[in-house]
Amino acid sequence: MTLDATETASAPALAGIPVRVNPLEHPRWDALVTSHPDYCFFHSRAWASVLQEAYGHAPAYFVVCRNERLGALLGVMEAQSLLGGRRGVSLPFTDFCPLLASEENPGREVLGEAFSHGRRRGWTYLEWRGGPTVAEDARAALAFYGHTLDLRGGLDELSARCDSSVRRAIRKAEREGVRVELSTSLESLRHFYRLYCQTRRKHGLPPQTFRFFETIHRHVLSCDQGLVALAWYRAVPIAGALFCHLGRKAVFKFGASREGFLPLRGNNLVMWEAIKWYVRNGFSVLHFGRTSLANAGLRAFKHGWGTRESLIEYFKYDLRQGTYLTQPDEAYGWHNEVFRRMPLPLARLLGACLYRHWA
Repeated sequence: MTLDATETASAPALAGIPVRVNPLEHPRWDALVTSHPDYCFFHSRAWASVLQEAYGHAPAYFVVCRNERLGALLGVMEAQSLLGGRRGVSLPFTDFCPLLASEENPGREVLGEAFSHGRRRGWTYLEWRGGPTVAEDARAALAFYGHTLDLRGGLDELSARCDSSVRRAIRKAEREGVRVELSTSLESLRHFYRLYCQTRRKHGLPPQTFRFFETIHRHVLSCDQGLVALAWYRAVPIAGALFCHLGRKAVFKFGASREGFLPLRGNNLVMWEAIKWYVRNGFSVLHFGRTSLANAGLRAFKHGWGTRESLIEYFKYDLRQGTYLTQPDEAYGWHNEVFRRMPLPLARLLGACLYRHWA
């Protein structure tokens, strides 16, 4: 699968030359992306649509195609704000979006083309999240743990690979009468969003706007590229998760729970029911998203499912100075206590303002 001859960049791409494309203009984009073995949902047309519509970011995806297959890809959004200036990010509000490369195309070409484009556009820096190290002087700005679960062994093998505490938690939730519903409906997303806002407050972080989640519903859930899993105890939603998928790969994007109901282990049952659904529908991999190096509890939770751990490195390149930058993990700091104490309506309002400047 390649880009049509009538589409921009077709001839150079076929010749193995890096080119810039807009995935929103290519209906068969996902088929091209999934021709690469290391693709993930965040390379998809649907996710590009979410970021463009929700925040107005401009897509600039740099690709090389060889023999009608994707050789290399760096998906970038141009973000611009008063606080952050103009910069390129691969990709905003995204746990990881690895630079895709191959033996014939190790990634240097698309990265070089992105650098050149960024300088022409006046970007202060280019950031990309995951993928191979393509330069000897490259150093990570930030790093997270990533956890992936191989689904191909079947449910019995997956259950056996789980830590015994995970199996006990699942059985407890079932004994207590917790039930899980899988849905793509807007109503389910509304229930999840309420849990999500409460969870963000608990962690001392502002929530994304519901408009952002509505955009996910429009471009992802409504197009059968994701699902919402909600755990109910009697008539109360007590835990939930939002999953996205492309091809045979899925990712756990957001999780949430209701304070006071954690002993019922709804989060464990949500994850297990989602795993069962993905196995039964022929998926091969579930990625559990990124985890801060300092978050030992979340790391242990993900380990408990029999996942494989890796390191997700974020790279940030200063296009003016020609150097790699470093930065702290800004999820933790003085602001956490401020948002924990803040009334939720005010936190949502501030989140709507702040996320326009964050990417």
